[in-house]
Amino acid sequence: MAGHDALPAPDHGLFVTHFLTVRDVAPARAFYAEIFGGEVVLEENPAIVKVANSWIIMNPGGGPTPDKPGITLRPPEPGDTVSAFLNIRVADIAAFHADAVAKGAEFVTEPIDRKAEIRCYLRDPDGYLIEVGQATGMLEGIFADPPADGTPA
Repeated sequence: MAGHDALPAPDHGLFVTHFLTVRDVAPARAFYAEIFGGEVVLEENPAIVKVANSWIIMNPGGGPTPDKPGITLRPPEPGDTVSAFLNIRVADIAAFHADAVAKGAEFVTEPIDRKAEIRCYLRDPDGYLIEVGQATGMLEGIFADPPADGTPA
């Protein structure tokens, strides 16, 4: 476990972190540390894993608190419509995908070339959707075609 200097506590400015409500902290923490090469900063209360230049913060759900009255936190339910997801950018998606699969990650699809980028998705132990992408065409000004039905790409 890392020291307190690895905590997301800026001396000035800000850091962006991502909080996940999880069913069980241990498997969630292990997933982000193992699959994404994260560094466990805190084991729990909350669990914090530093991944690249950001942090994933995980804690079990719970009811309202004085600082969030009327708000209950809970992990996603299977089959839920996704309204937000984590987006991880990598330099070599083929290498990342192969390494993650070797570590037990289960992807929704293989990496797919979308012209602007190559991307694929996986879910964490609580069902959160994670996009993994590598910029390709967008670096040359080439962007993905919109879907024929008009829904967002």
